[in-house]
Amino acid sequence: MAKKHSLKAELRARTGSGLLKQMRREGWLPSVIYGKGTEPTNLKVDAKAFGELLRESESENILINLEVAGDKSRLAFLQSIQHEPMSGEPLHADFLAVDEKTQITAHVPVHLTGEATGVKAGGVLEQMLHTLDIHCAATHLPELLEFDVSKLGEGESLHIGDVKFPDGVSPAYADDVVIAHIGKPKVADESAAEESAAPVAAAAE
Repeated sequence: MAKKHSLKAELRARTGSGLLKQMRREGWLPSVIYGKGTEPTNLKVDAKAFGELLRESESENILINLEVAGDKSRLAFLQSIQHEPMSGEPLHADFLAVDEKTQITAHVPVHLTGEATGVKAGGVLEQMLHTLDIHCAATHLPELLEFDVSKLGEGESLHIGDVKFPDGVSPAYADDVVIAHIGKPKVADESAAEESAAPVAAAAE
């Protein structure tokens, strides 16, 4: 289950590119919160605190308890972040107001655990998916997904349909999508290529 983070926020009335730039210079990140049955509300959050929250998280799709000054606290899902193209600094954040019944789609990091049998035999572990889109209730959002690859032999693959997901979580991909694969060592592949090319070279002589 993902951690629930807290972040202080304030209501904002200022709009327009010039005013938003001034707001960022003052250390605020312009934001908006919206959701079913909720009127879109313009907010601003502390840019430094927001950056620290992201650095402590496995991904940008996280649950946040927005403590709005002069208003009620709101549980929100960080839906998206607009980044500055050159520096990568956040420019704007979109929050989705949620409760325990709200269904969301999230982008969650994939971690592989265990040492594969094929790797012990000299094979190479190739991770095909480093993140995975999932569907779940907001309160069932996992911080990351861990899959055990210890039983994989050389030439074998771990597919979406082979793994168990946390309760209430379902993948957005088909069962045959490959998460990880145990390939042959590159040295072995190169040696095989050299052996197959040798007779050709000899015939040419």
